[in-house]
Amino acid sequence: MTSARYALARAAGSAAAALSRITRQGDGTTVGGRITLAIDPRALEHAAGGRDLALVTGTNGKTTTRSFLVAALETLGPVVSNAGGANLPSGLTAALARDRAPRRGVLEVDEPFVPQVIEAVHPRAVTLLNLSRDQLDRYAEVRRLAGIWRDALTGVAAPTVIANCDDPLVVWAASAAPDIVWVAAGQRWHDDTSVCPECGGVLSRTGTDWSSTCGLRRPVPSWRAEGSTVTDPQGQGHDVTLGVPGAVNVGNAALAAATASLWGVSAADALAAMTSIRTVEGRYLSTSYAGSAVRLLLAKNPAGWTEALTMVPAERQQVVVAVNARAADGRDPSWLWDVPFEQLAGRRAVATGERSRDVAVRLRYAGVDHERIDDPAAALTAAARLGPVEVLANYTAFQTYRKVVRGAETRVGRDG
Repeated sequence: MTSARYALARAAGSAAAALSRITRQGDGTTVGGRITLAIDPRALEHAAGGRDLALVTGTNGKTTTRSFLVAALETLGPVVSNAGGANLPSGLTAALARDRAPRRGVLEVDEPFVPQVIEAVHPRAVTLLNLSRDQLDRYAEVRRLAGIWRDALTGVAAPTVIANCDDPLVVWAASAAPDIVWVAAGQRWHDDTSVCPECGGVLSRTGTDWSSTCGLRRPVPSWRAEGSTVTDPQGQGHDVTLGVPGAVNVGNAALAAATASLWGVSAADALAAMTSIRTVEGRYLSTSYAGSAVRLLLAKNPAGWTEALTMVPAERQQVVVAVNARAADGRDPSWLWDVPFEQLAGRRAVATGERSRDVAVRLRYAGVDHERIDDPAAALTAAARLGPVEVLANYTAFQTYRKVVRGAETRVGRDG
């Protein structure tokens, strides 16, 4: 009865997804997964049956780290994974139901759904990247999310956890697991980890080390990311030349390599496979617009914006800052005041998006020369007239800019 119900659910979900694509309502992933789960609530469990899976979760870097890990595991053969930000149970169900052949899989999971997904798919590994403020209207405080993870990882049947030892919230959550691999992946943003998640006392920091009077402290890592080098548990350093920018991504690569090692993939092979990745679903995309070079960077919260600002090279004098405040972004844009936009001083910025006025006010207080242009395409055109441009955008604004530059590429292709 179960297999027949799942077969019916999968067929119905596939048909709904196809209809969505035909009618140009979307790629069909979400609606297909929802229909599948509506008919068979255990469809995710059935779709995961017989698979050897890793889960990747965290506030920032999920998609990039998932892509790194997929590349590493593909050195062993085909890998099934979810893409396009479809990291809720519906998206996971659709991905696994659609691609039934690969035994190995990597699933990017939205933070609050980690317990539900662990229970359904019984993964071999769970990779925990970081926790910071993001969409507080949806997630609530990050200490609560850490507690949700901690409860999910408690018990002898828990998966192996690969965890960033530089994030106190991650360490506290992961410490409940019986089998942990600690990775020094770095943490530039400390504003959400000033107090101990165990006792509430103020955390003491010295360099990369941190500790609390209750005994919670930074574990000794077996993997380390330092500069452009990843050091494995044998003490072998691997120089990493990634196709995507930022020190944070060297840390993400270290976490992915540590996870891939559970499948027997060597650090050298895993990291070499990651170097071929140049863009991740539009993130870090380098293209041209109005005759100037343009690169797209996604930043969704203060921690992510802090990292993105470090990726803007000195020679890029024009920056577009695009912010919306839709449901997918979080309705409250007050986080803008926590982002160190002062780092853009000396550059010319264009504030755009549905919250362009909020951005313009923040840039003014940061002492950044700027103008405000509400229309995204017009904003990019104005910046591109002056030379190469970095576009920093939050989630829905970023999706808009993917369409803007794609439209320009399509027009150039037709004209050519």
